[in-house]
Amino acid sequence: MGIFCINHNPSITSTTPMKTISPNFFPHLQNPNFGSSFNCRNRHLSTTSAPSHIPLCVSSHATTLKITEPASTLQEICKGHVPEHILQRLREIGFVEPTDVQKESLPYLFSGRDGILHAQTGSGKTLAYLLLIFSLISVQKSAVQALIVVPTRELGIQVTKVARMLAASPSGLESEGRKYTVMALLDGGMLKRHKSWLKAEPPTIVVATMGSLCLMLEKKVFSLEALRVLVVDEVDFMFNSSNQIHSVKKLLTLYSKISSRQTVFASASIPQHNRFVADCIQQKWTKRDVVHVHVNAIDPMPSCLHHRVVICSKNERLQVLLTLLRKDGPKCAIIFANEQSEKSKKAGNAPSTTSLVDFLIASYGNDGSEIQLLEEDMNFNSRAAALSELRQRGDCLLVATDIAARGVDLPETTHIYNFDLPGSAVDYLHRAGRAGRKPFSKERCIVTNIVVSVERFVLQRFENELVFQCEELSL
Repeated sequence: MGIFCINHNPSITSTTPMKTISPNFFPHLQNPNFGSSFNCRNRHLSTTSAPSHIPLCVSSHATTLKITEPASTLQEICKGHVPEHILQRLREIGFVEPTDVQKESLPYLFSGRDGILHAQTGSGKTLAYLLLIFSLISVQKSAVQALIVVPTRELGIQVTKVARMLAASPSGLESEGRKYTVMALLDGGMLKRHKSWLKAEPPTIVVATMGSLCLMLEKKVFSLEALRVLVVDEVDFMFNSSNQIHSVKKLLTLYSKISSRQTVFASASIPQHNRFVADCIQQKWTKRDVVHVHVNAIDPMPSCLHHRVVICSKNERLQVLLTLLRKDGPKCAIIFANEQSEKSKKAGNAPSTTSLVDFLIASYGNDGSEIQLLEEDMNFNSRAAALSELRQRGDCLLVATDIAARGVDLPETTHIYNFDLPGSAVDYLHRAGRAGRKPFSKERCIVTNIVVSVERFVLQRFENELVFQCEELSL
């Protein structure tokens, strides 16, 4: 089985077949468990070897696929699948036009297929899998029916917020009887209270970090026997974390069964995604007919982002940052610094984040109250309070480590400053993706990198891998 590609431009009525790559070019893809692929516009869809009911035409010859234009609104896509009161909430919240990942994935998800949602940050993956969840769960059943696993508390808080917004009663219509309930089972939260809740009246949906989830499952506080949907968000991070990978695999294969659940993986970055799709099938993390929806496969970086670089000496970095902030005047910005190393801690050095916050407060004087800090060492309540204040104010500077790179959704953010370069291109992608998150907005957002000369080649490597270019600034 080969890889099949077409390029579809909605302004052109006919489709044009592109060159079909020989199966011998990718020998591992001759295994029938591996997927077939095609590009639609900049979207890439993979499926496993297809039974007859799959609406794809795949052969060993060059293939032209007829593209059926999808439904134009979220309401049309979801009609007949998602309860009417959830659709009413969609309208009230303002979710009207579907994003590309929603248009591509929801028809497959509603048909019962497992899915891998692979799309840019801020592209609507969370709403896509939440709509699937609301299409399958029932308020009449007192059991955990949907589980969303997240790598960080911050992402968990954000997903819980969106789920509860959708689950709320529409304006002027108070529902009678049972309601959808959403529990945030996050590390550092009030686990004792959650334990009582889970036993007394299990929530319909649980959003959990692996640590808290495993603790509850191992103590048999609740079971996943009634589970209809399992979502693993930021799946690449979960599988690349030595602290979490064993627990994730155990969850996928031991605590729940693929035959009785629908499985969804989501991320903006899935390195070696063809290999990952194959592993999903071979390791029985998903069913064999899993669908890989890859949106903007050619351009992983959101197009609204403009990238800049300033090269300076190490001692000049703080002053360069201050100059940039005063020149740009961002309403809402995130300044990323790397987490402090163990060596630095033992030497008694202050973390980069602490030095940054102290410097900015001293520089801004009375306006220093606008500066917030978010890092791993803060306790749960402090981190939650910092995020809450940021969302309420909408005009703060956030100094953060990579804990903010995944899941922190501040739509007003227009500027990202990398005071320290991240450790990988994937981390760069997620940091940059904190800006430009307003749905359907074309507002130009800026990512600025402050580097010493010997780091320029590292940034160049990120540019090559993620297909973007940095404008070099001189201050």
